[in-house]
Amino acid sequence: MRVKIHSEGNNLLAGLLAVLLAINVPLWQNSTSKIPVVAILVTVVSAILFLLVLNFFRSPKRKFKGNPENVVVASADGKIVALEEVYENEFLHERCLMVSVFMSIFNVHANWFPVDGKVIYATHHAGRFLAAYLPKSSTENERSTVVIETAQGQRILMRQIAGAVARRIVTYARPGDDANIEDHMGFIKFGSRVDLYLPLTTEIDVKLGDRTTGGITVIGHLRPDLPVPADDKSQLR
Repeated sequence: MRVKIHSEGNNLLAGLLAVLLAINVPLWQNSTSKIPVVAILVTVVSAILFLLVLNFFRSPKRKFKGNPENVVVASADGKIVALEEVYENEFLHERCLMVSVFMSIFNVHANWFPVDGKVIYATHHAGRFLAAYLPKSSTENERSTVVIETAQGQRILMRQIAGAVARRIVTYARPGDDANIEDHMGFIKFGSRVDLYLPLTTEIDVKLGDRTTGGITVIGHLRPDLPVPADDKSQLR
């Protein structure tokens, strides 16, 4: 699997490298000790910091293996922290199955489209910066919402949510764009959460605590042929 650095990190990495060099070079130049302990420690810490940030901005190119028809894939790397039936009141205005993935600072932070289809809605909301794992962060935090309509007419809502550390959400999707599960939909900087709102008839293939790989892990299968259940939570297994 080929890995490159995401373009969202170019400026930050260049600036961080410049700052670290400005700190480290004078320490080595002005050191008079045979074993410059301070310079060595600062350089080691600087190298670890730079590698951590570099790791955060990695941007793997992933190819889904299998038939993408009616498949919902994870939009982010991380851990499933919520799997429940909720009412979505921003756009869909109906009961849905919500699947939430929390990303730590060690995860890839590129976000993938969860389904193939057409983007019909995309908007950004200003908000708070609560811890992303809290349930109310889905509606109170800084966030972006994107809705994709599949070829079968089902609407999937994806929400990027900022966290206590994440302060910038980047959303590439625009209404009218084609959505493909192998393409990046956006990027969130430094730890956050992605929620998917799926039709009640979706067959869920994951459970709480599962680890996901964006663009690869199958979250579930859409069933446009099934009627919406009146009050059925059997999909959550």
